[in-house]
Amino acid sequence: MLARARVTASFRLVVLRGRAFVQRFRPAFQTRDLFTIWGILQLLRRYPGRVPDLDLMFDCVDWPVVRTHLYRGEHAPFMPPLFRYCGDDRTLDIVFPDWSFWGWPEINIKPWDALKKDLKNGNSRVTWSDREPYAYWKGNAAVALSRQELVKCNISRTQDWNARIYTQDWFKESKAGYTNSDLSSQCTHRYKIYVEGSAWSISQKYILACDSMTLLVTPKYYDFFSRSLMPIQHYWPVRDDDKCASIKYAVEWGNSHKKLAQRIGKEASDFIQQEVNMDHVYDYMLHLLTEYAKLLRFKPTKPPEAVEVCPEALVCQAEGTEKKFLMESMVNSSHDPGPCDLPPPFSPRELKMLKQTKENTVRQVEMWEQRASAA
Repeated sequence: MLARARVTASFRLVVLRGRAFVQRFRPAFQTRDLFTIWGILQLLRRYPGRVPDLDLMFDCVDWPVVRTHLYRGEHAPFMPPLFRYCGDDRTLDIVFPDWSFWGWPEINIKPWDALKKDLKNGNSRVTWSDREPYAYWKGNAAVALSRQELVKCNISRTQDWNARIYTQDWFKESKAGYTNSDLSSQCTHRYKIYVEGSAWSISQKYILACDSMTLLVTPKYYDFFSRSLMPIQHYWPVRDDDKCASIKYAVEWGNSHKKLAQRIGKEASDFIQQEVNMDHVYDYMLHLLTEYAKLLRFKPTKPPEAVEVCPEALVCQAEGTEKKFLMESMVNSSHDPGPCDLPPPFSPRELKMLKQTKENTVRQVEMWEQRASAA
């Protein structure tokens, strides 16, 4: 099963008695693989002796590939266990925290601990009531049709959809020293839009952290924390098949129900600050890898082509912003209390009820939109 996962994997990681060995198969986009491996090395430093021996394959590409329908019944033993950053309802890829929690040097996004503080400080610069009463989005529209459709919702001479959309040219921005892409200075509108890229987007946590009411365009993918988000509690659902009208209604609703809209924004930013912190990221990683290791029916051994990796060597080889972010996100001491307790799994009934609650809430919003358009 593990060998089958190699077909698309970026690298193979083996942990033996607290030491990490990596076999690289193909280059990852930018430094995704480096910072993902770095995150696992920091887990070994945080919880020495607690990470079990294991052998896994990791794919650094955005979209999941292990199709559920191919591995049912008698075909289940052939399912490749493949780790990546997101999943969807039609796949079985194993979802793991993304590389940006330890930094994304190519676009100057800091490690999460530092960035989370910046975002919190950025929230206090403009009070919610004093923010622009429109929906804001800034990003790379070229990567997905859904984003290209979103650009059409921008204000024009003939139509105002209550949205202010800005396309980001990362090449031009890098030459300008990222002066116009500071995330903590983008909490200036009452509403912020989240729309997926080629798959899920790391921008979700930055948008939710802004105190603005997040207008979340119907997502297909999920990362390791996003299934905990609830419509009307943490975000406002926006229809993917009619984005512009849906965004326009959401802003009108929010400006007519300011206290409720502000509360939704605050619930989301509190969730990000309190729940999606590095303590919980590391605990999720440890629990996930521990449960995964229990499933192995063989004793992991070092592949002949694998090379041992350690934090000191990676830092020494790095330069510039890359080295700076590695240093800033390094775990400097072990966490003696151990991880949080793993809660019991949801029962099928509880999962069904949770899903039903979400679907009912989204339908309720769609009904409000329909009534408003018919009025």
